[in-house]
Amino acid sequence: MPDKLALDNVSLEIPRGSMFGLLGPNGAGKSTTINILAGLVKKTSGAAKIWGFDESENPRNARANIGIVPQELLFDAFFTPREMLEVQAGMYGVPKPERRTEELLKAVHLLDQADAYARTLSGGMKRRLLVAKAMVHNPPVLVLDEPTAGVDIELRAQLWEFVRELHANGTTIVLTTHYLEEAEQLCDTIAIINHGKLVCCEPTPKLLSRIDEKEVIIDVAETLSAVPDSMSALQATLKTPNSLGVQISADKTPISKVLDAVSQAKLTVTDISTVETDLEDIFLQLTKAESK
Repeated sequence: MPDKLALDNVSLEIPRGSMFGLLGPNGAGKSTTINILAGLVKKTSGAAKIWGFDESENPRNARANIGIVPQELLFDAFFTPREMLEVQAGMYGVPKPERRTEELLKAVHLLDQADAYARTLSGGMKRRLLVAKAMVHNPPVLVLDEPTAGVDIELRAQLWEFVRELHANGTTIVLTTHYLEEAEQLCDTIAIINHGKLVCCEPTPKLLSRIDEKEVIIDVAETLSAVPDSMSALQATLKTPNSLGVQISADKTPISKVLDAVSQAKLTVTDISTVETDLEDIFLQLTKAESK
């Protein structure tokens, strides 16, 4: 059986101080990329540098400059959060006077659970404890691999508040997430990989401007059972018996053309609204195109 090529010439440069989103479908190569940086996967070619240190040639310094929050909730069930952070700091050689155990527990809202066994923590608490573990050595780069999976809305908001504070203080954040609205709101740059290949890597505003189409929703007084003939050429869709949807763009289907078709159909317009293109639309189009 031939070897599977997990990553195919993926070349990324993540600017210092950025909030960088790494997106892709399941199996695209996101976790492989992160595991290479973490030293858990040995690459067959290419180079990976963390804060200027090559992870193969200078692994000690490379690891010292990165903290990784994995997808999996892996804990020693008989350790408390305080003990975990102390042990983790010791493994990184952080002297006791310089350890930030109390500060980190407070930052991730776990101070009240500092001396509880890890097995008694909820999934959201465990997720936040992983973030604290990744920060014990104060790394300039923090990688968050699906950090809000299984976390409720309130805890997600708390987590992002903490991450924003870290970013504001100069920490470079690399985020993978399946919640595309998170990437759209948080990240200043987004890369998309699919089948191990880099599909795009652009500043978020530029990526969102890739597709200038938007959908116009036209509510009418009449009850429709089908799309009127005058609007079929515009590839209109029947949203409800009283509303039609049409994709418009400045160069292909201007709004004036849609309104002319509505007039020809002798429909009584009660409301018009638009649905803007978001990151999810672009993500689906780019990954779909790359898969063909």
